[in-house]
Amino acid sequence: MKKLILLPLAAAAFSIGACSQKAQNETGEAADAVAADVNATMGEAVDDVQAAGDRAFGAAENAADRAGQKIDNATDRAGAALERGAAKADAAADNAQREAGQELEQAGREMQR
Repeated sequence: MKKLILLPLAAAAFSIGACSQKAQNETGEAADAVAADVNATMGEAVDDVQAAGDRAFGAAENAADRAGQKIDNATDRAGAALERGAAKADAAADNAQREAGQELEQAGREMQR
């Protein structure tokens, strides 16, 4: 990019070889000012692109962190629900065993009469 801008300026500087030294100096100074402006603008553009990339990466990272946290929370809730379900099933099995034992005892007593 710099080379493309400096090339016409160099051509202009060569073409004014017949001009006065003052005109040549002013043209050189103008070319230097344009080159400095181009460099500054390019530097700002690079900084802007880097900053935008950093912001985009940060946003993606935050979104991934939030998604991971939601998955962790959902897994914790599912685990707790499974534990509650297992506890209820265990209690139901205990009740069924106790009731079956009571029924067998009752049947045994009735057979002894």
